[in-house]
Amino acid sequence: MKDVLGQAISDFYYRGGGAKLWVHTSSTLGWPGDKRIRPREEMPVKIYFRSMEEMPELEWVALQQCRGRILDIGAGAGSHALALQQLGQDVAALEISPLASEVIKARGVKKVLCADVFQLSARKKYDTLLLMMNGIGLTGTLSGLRNFLRTSRALLRPGGSLVFDSSDIAYLYGGTPPPSPGYYGELLYRYEYRRQLSDPFNWLFIDRQTLAGIAAAEGWQMELLYEDGNDQYLVKCW
Repeated sequence: MKDVLGQAISDFYYRGGGAKLWVHTSSTLGWPGDKRIRPREEMPVKIYFRSMEEMPELEWVALQQCRGRILDIGAGAGSHALALQQLGQDVAALEISPLASEVIKARGVKKVLCADVFQLSARKKYDTLLLMMNGIGLTGTLSGLRNFLRTSRALLRPGGSLVFDSSDIAYLYGGTPPPSPGYYGELLYRYEYRRQLSDPFNWLFIDRQTLAGIAAAEGWQMELLYEDGNDQYLVKCW
């Protein structure tokens, strides 16, 4: 598997920049070629390196919800883990990319795990599982989200919680997605960097009502912590 995102993060950190990072997007089940879903869009690598002062209010609220032993899942370049560490919290950064994991260590995060969350040993327990920048998207599909909610219980201590954000992308369809055999928030992504394409992967955006229904069905309570007026929201599940 090509570590395309990791290479972009590594080049930005060690070389002060690099080529543009692109995200190719299409619907996995719904509307191939639908022009309302941009087929390619630039992802500024700098966003992975923002300081606490540069983080939006939603992320500040999320950091304030973190308690006890924290696992920052899909840590990217480690900005949220670094911020929590600077705030005196006990945090570990989990990142599947080897190159990004090295950058996280170089930036000063003390605890870094290079692993797939779905293959993580449940021997070590956490009080908070944090997934920022729509990190819950790594579950890929609604069925993947259900599986993640079931298996993440094993990573949490009694009373532990999930804290994550997502977005309702119904606005792409004027608020009313067209009929489809699948869920409109299930997308297919590929990264492109220096003419290298990543393997395609599923990425999920989920509306709040659908999330609430799935969380309840899987035995979780859910609290809305923040919404920004632009279809993005933050929740805690326990």
